[in-house]
Amino acid sequence: QTCSQHNAEAPNLEQAFHRMAQTEPNLDHDVSWFLLPSYWAKMVVALISFLCFANSYDGDFVFDDSEAIINNKDLRAETPLGDLWHHDFWGSKLSSNTSHKSYRPLTVLTFRINYLFAGGFYPVGFHVINIILHCTISVLMVDVFSILLGGLQFTNKGRRLNLAPKTSLLAALLFAVHPVHTECVAGIVGRADLLCALFFLLSFLGYCKAFRENKEGHNFSIFWVLVSVILGAVAMLCKEQGITILGLNAVFDALVINKLNVLELIQKLLHKDKSLENAGLLRKGLLFRITLLMSGGASILYIRWRIMGTGPPAFTEVDNPASFADSLFVRAINYNYYYSLNAWLLLCPWWLCFDWSMGCIPLIKSVSDWRIIALAALWFCLIGLICQALCSEDSHKRRILTLGLGFLIIPFLPASNLFFRVGFVIAERVIYLPSIGYCILFTYGFSLLSKQAKKKKILAVAVLGILLINVMRCALRSSQWRSEEQLFRSALSVCPLNAKVSHS
Repeated sequence: QTCSQHNAEAPNLEQAFHRMAQTEPNLDHDVSWFLLPSYWAKMVVALISFLCFANSYDGDFVFDDSEAIINNKDLRAETPLGDLWHHDFWGSKLSSNTSHKSYRPLTVLTFRINYLFAGGFYPVGFHVINIILHCTISVLMVDVFSILLGGLQFTNKGRRLNLAPKTSLLAALLFAVHPVHTECVAGIVGRADLLCALFFLLSFLGYCKAFRENKEGHNFSIFWVLVSVILGAVAMLCKEQGITILGLNAVFDALVINKLNVLELIQKLLHKDKSLENAGLLRKGLLFRITLLMSGGASILYIRWRIMGTGPPAFTEVDNPASFADSLFVRAINYNYYYSLNAWLLLCPWWLCFDWSMGCIPLIKSVSDWRIIALAALWFCLIGLICQALCSEDSHKRRILTLGLGFLIIPFLPASNLFFRVGFVIAERVIYLPSIGYCILFTYGFSLLSKQAKKKKILAVAVLGILLINVMRCALRSSQWRSEEQLFRSALSVCPLNAKVSHS
């Protein structure tokens, strides 16, 4: 009976796939890559992501783990659970003038559960949970990338179609083996980023479920929209970046569900065109759903603001020198230089360091500094991508580039110094979520090259080589996080100017 049911559904799936392929270009068409069933693709991603970081399972508590775990009284059984909701990530009262205002009670709760089950401060259990979380997130990425790269389509029975099985597998593998993720996985404190990413993705997938019974975009489930908002709130209670998923859900809704042309919409707004409904702004419930998302986000932020107090977090100049510069020019130019360094870590994650503060990156104080070239290169690439995302006549290209840039930039905004001062210069852990956008752009670039290349297999082998190099780099970097001595030694070659590293 099961076999006959599967055979009955197969033609429907195939017909739906071909209907979609006729209406929209398919990234997989010209890509010479592995085609695996969804189950096997997820198994491969899980296995490879495990192999990357498996050797960190028996590492010590290192660097920030001491303050966040060993010295954190909120992990002890004698501390009332209610205190977690009034303390910051490090166990200090949020009302304290010295608090960093890092409000992550759910992450601290998982640390406490680890401590109670282990019967003390034994790092193995903490590390194993981190590795499992990264494997789970990497597996979820297969579904997320299939939607972002292939679009959101369902069968008549409400089963979601994977319209980009090859490129979604490649993108998920790129994410799983990216060496910049080592700090989040091998460093126990990185669990905040892992938990945040988990609920971030669940919020996105939940939002997509709102359109499972969708007929040309006119029907949607308010229940799943609200579930998405709640999961976004849970992500924020794990780490602050989690709230950005609500903005990304709105972008996804506009671009994929409503197929808005952003440039056309901007032109209509500038010319005060009254036919905005024809541009899609008010069609299919988009405005109502965005109102739900934004109202939910605003309510969550207000509640958090009341809980943590109205005062800004307390940081020192050594934590983030550029933010203390008197000149607006110096602040702006150094912030942009930091952005370029973050972009470089995504492109070439070879020089990795656990701490980039305390003189590691000298300030740029004049335009004669050669490092200005990095800023110019960053904005040249970004402006080029933005122009293509807005102005391309290919709607498929506009959608993927805009989603890629959205997932690259929006989750990074809380760490950008634009809205408030942050307590670091560069932190590899905050790139965990933005790397989703990088993987989208890389995979799309690979598909374009495959379309033009005569020898597609050579290109596929080159990408496979990049993946293998990243796997080895992850394994090497994970071993450096096993002890504080190895971690500090590895930082000497990257940040010799860092006073914390050179005097330890």
